[in-house]
Amino acid sequence: MADLDEHGRPEPPIAGDETATLLGFLEYQRATLTWKCAGLDAAGLKATVGASSITLGGMLKHLANVEDYWFSRRLHGRDPQPPWDSADWDADPDWDWHPAAEDTYEQLHELWEDAVARSRTRVSEALAAGGLEQPARRPWADGRAPSLRWILVHLIEEYARHNGHADLIRESVDGSTGE
Repeated sequence: MADLDEHGRPEPPIAGDETATLLGFLEYQRATLTWKCAGLDAAGLKATVGASSITLGGMLKHLANVEDYWFSRRLHGRDPQPPWDSADWDADPDWDWHPAAEDTYEQLHELWEDAVARSRTRVSEALAAGGLEQPARRPWADGRAPSLRWILVHLIEEYARHNGHADLIRESVDGSTGE
């Protein structure tokens, strides 16, 4: 079990192999999002900063979609699952950023946690089947298929970028700051 920091985030291994290091940093970024969204009411989840329309509630929903998109649909070639399969992406290409007004923190967090749990399973399956070199089963339009290694690094980058947004939004809601 990894050591946890003062915010409950698992510290990435300082001398782990490549897989443990990549997974460790992804788990750390996931836990950072949980920390930034924890304990907020509906108003806090809908708060924005400056001219941006990004909200913490939208971020939870978007990152749930990102988890499913990369680890289920791209890596394993599986079809989209609810709620992604019934979204009208043509009418609203940013549908995943728009939580419904009635979505609570608990609902959004559960959607995200469920996607993360599926992702952990999918990553374990891919590691067992082909390691970090395992190519995605659903390639890009040009025929290239990213490796699991590329997908993990991309997810770390995606979380790190959005956690920066989360820092600013959370500070604007209640003054909470940190990393």
